Amino acid sequence: MHIEPSDRPTRRTLLRAGGLAGLALLAGCTTGASDPGTGDEPTPTPTGTDGGLAGADGDGGAAGGTRPAGSGGPGVSLVGIDGPAAPLAADVTLVAPVATAEAPPALRVTLTNTGDGAVRIGEGRAARFRYVHDESGRLVLLPVESEWDAEPDCWRLRHGIVTTEEYRTFELAPGASATADLALYASSETDACLPVGEHTFRTRYQVGPAGSAPGEGSGGEWGFTVLLE
Repeated sequence: MHIEPSDRPTRRTLLRAGGLAGLALLAGCTTGASDPGTGDEPTPTPTGTDGGLAGADGDGGAAGGTRPAGSGGPGVSLVGIDGPAAPLAADVTLVAPVATAEAPPALRVTLTNTGDGAVRIGEGRAARFRYVHDESGRLVLLPVESEWDAEPDCWRLRHGIVTTEEYRTFELAPGASATADLALYASSETDACLPVGEHTFRTRYQVGPAGSAPGEGSGGEWGFTVLLE
């Protein structure tokens, strides 16, 4: 089990497993526009090194499919983006489009303030898809800065991810952007390595004027779809 520590130890912390859906509107941590990612990351867990590669050899058809045999790992392509409403704009780019024996696929999510005034965005992790599962629950996006306990050359997590359930925000000046580099893992709940097929990720967010209270502002949802093949 991997636990993300709160950066306010005195705050009463609520824990839950999985993604970040249904976050309670708790007073949380705020980060500035100059460093919108500060304080978001859990303490790294060493990556496992044993050779349990169930489903990694391309014969996972009975489990719904996994990487094509002999491919070296599934390739990832972006199918489409259903972006947020103004004043936010979003972009998703592939940083490492193919899974290898050394690393899972990775992508970069960017949110940009296209408006004339500074804005405050929450929840700060979910809005940029940190710790968010796809709609099937078979894939999860995790920060690349940390190491995760996953089966090598398979990239299925050995354990569920547990995060602090707090409402974090960050602010963006007009024209400023916040990014998140994310690695794509198979959930510990799935019975195969990275499953081929289309997978959609969606998340909710709130945006309000700079200085507004956490949870205030207009709500919205945005997402994107990737294809593993």
